[in-house]
Amino acid sequence: MVISDDFPIEEAAQGFAAMGSEARLQVLQTLVKAGRGGLTVGDIQARSGMPASTLAHHLRFLASAGLIEQEKDGRSVISRATYDRLEALASFILKECCADESEGECQ
Repeated sequence: MVISDDFPIEEAAQGFAAMGSEARLQVLQTLVKAGRGGLTVGDIQARSGMPASTLAHHLRFLASAGLIEQEKDGRSVISRATYDRLEALASFILKECCADESEGECQ
């Protein structure tokens, strides 16, 4: 999903809130590092050292905010970062960068 100029602030807030814990941010960074192929829950658990039940909770939270997507692949579930959503959130927060400065440019 691409955030446009008319993207509701509530949806942006939901995305940022989902990243608002160290554990969820760690999971998200793990998935971003893994690339577009994603990782199984077991791989995420091995890389993060997080207990399975805790990891499942954080994955559900990230998925509900649209920051990751999950796909069943046989008996495994593959989780992937949704790069377009992450890029859109970064754009949302930076879209008016330095607008009040006389030059109107970020340094």
